[in-house]
Amino acid sequence: MLHVFNSMTRKTEPFVPLQEGKVFMYVCGPTVYDHSHIGHGRAYTSFDMVYRHLQFLGYQVTYVRNLTDVDDKIIHGAQRLGTTLDDFSQTYIQSFHEDMKALGILSPGVQPRATQTIPEMIEMIRILVEQGQAYASGGDVYFSVRSWAAYGRLSGRDIDDLKSGARVEPGESKKDPLDFVLWKGSKEGEPSWDSPWGKGRPGWHIECSAMAKKYLGSSIDIHAGGRDLIFPHHENEMAQSEACNQVPFAKYWLHNGFVNLSKEKMSKSLGNTVTIKDMLASFHPEAIRLFYLSSHYRSPIEYSQELIEQFSRALDRMYRLLLQLRPGQPKENWKNHETVTSFVEAMNDDFNTPKALGAINDMIGKAYRLSLKQDQLDKAVEMASFAKSCANQLGLLAQDPEHYFQTIPGMDPDETQNIEKLIAEREYARREKNFVRADEIRASLAQQGIVLEDSPEGTSWRKS
Repeated sequence: MLHVFNSMTRKTEPFVPLQEGKVFMYVCGPTVYDHSHIGHGRAYTSFDMVYRHLQFLGYQVTYVRNLTDVDDKIIHGAQRLGTTLDDFSQTYIQSFHEDMKALGILSPGVQPRATQTIPEMIEMIRILVEQGQAYASGGDVYFSVRSWAAYGRLSGRDIDDLKSGARVEPGESKKDPLDFVLWKGSKEGEPSWDSPWGKGRPGWHIECSAMAKKYLGSSIDIHAGGRDLIFPHHENEMAQSEACNQVPFAKYWLHNGFVNLSKEKMSKSLGNTVTIKDMLASFHPEAIRLFYLSSHYRSPIEYSQELIEQFSRALDRMYRLLLQLRPGQPKENWKNHETVTSFVEAMNDDFNTPKALGAINDMIGKAYRLSLKQDQLDKAVEMASFAKSCANQLGLLAQDPEHYFQTIPGMDPDETQNIEKLIAEREYARREKNFVRADEIRASLAQQGIVLEDSPEGTSWRKS
């Protein structure tokens, strides 16, 4: 049975959805004012992994991931370039989709844009005002934090402690420093929409509440995003949604850990970001994905090119074995095979991808060792098919092996193909116990500056 860590309760709990056999899942998407960085890649790879595993378990998953396409940064960017809000945001929406596709991240069932959900936001705000949990002031509308007794439950923060550090910014007209904006009155030159409180645009927090309600309903199974969203974004979302709808907003809250750069959290505000496109220029997309999945999704992960190079070589070994054995799909009941049990158990333990990858590596190692024995090739092929099928559930080993070796960044496809042919010939020689020929090939590749590294999982190579 699947167990997940719930940020709300701070405990690992059995996963029991609101409706049997169905899962309603919302993930906070990007604010599209720039190209996506590797922190985005980590978050959306994590929840793509969750999405895939829920489907693997047989759930019918309705997955929504939004696009925030109205925001101060987007408005200022469009003004700077002298273009429309839609044209400016569309550039980065397209860029985001390209990056997600490159990383093998499945498209959610629904990807709504904030500007397409304005009427639903206005309706939620209207209900909150009518109930006395929000108020209009100075052309803006604010949520009254003290009107919601459960505020702070998700983040574990005490409302009185929050008050001591809160302040009213210039231009704000809220009654309490803790209150947050639901609707911003329009300023000259900014995009705006009609509302009962005058022309304006929505605040950030109300966007996700309205989009989740529109496409998933008032109560959902999973709400997910980065740890940095727990407060104030997710705390505010939960307060306004539950105050408006009078039902629990999300049953399980999932949050991924940060990507650190030189021990420091990476963020655009700190100016220390690495874009996904930067990484894709140097590494195969699946090597990047393997880097993300090598750490538990809730743990911080330290970015380093050296580490991704190690995962690149590990990925090479896996694909080389597939190129050699050409495994097909395993039998229909492969998910219940004893060989696959450790993989499934790891994934059911709060999506423990490091352990799941360990199980896949064990299968790869067994398949490789069996492949070195002429009379064990059938068993080697079967074991490789189990490894490939499990890896596919993580979005790995999804390419044709020949194509994979032709698309390694920074390598000439013809050179790569020649190296792979020689390595395949060496593997055949080793299997036939022709160790003289195997040594000749190693020496020949060494003269070309290619170093071979044998391991229990197979052979990898690198340029010296």
